[in-house]
Amino acid sequence: MYDSHNLAIRIKSVAKSKKKVIKDMLIACELGSNTMSAMYHGKSIAFDSLAKIADYLDCSVDYLIGRTDNPDSHKK
Repeated sequence: MYDSHNLAIRIKSVAKSKKKVIKDMLIACELGSNTMSAMYHGKSIAFDSLAKIADYLDCSVDYLIGRTDNPDSHKK
């Protein structure tokens, strides 16, 4: 099981490294403006929402949830 707080930290880190604005990401992924705050405070996120975020950031879901340290593990 993943830790939603760490997930939020990884999302923020990837977004920053790719010069993406969190607010823009949430809009593009059709997620509520409080999504990141909710994750920071331990609320889980639906898998389809997580997949949208990973696609938007062009990184793997496994990286976001901490199963790998390679953000490009989804690329072959």
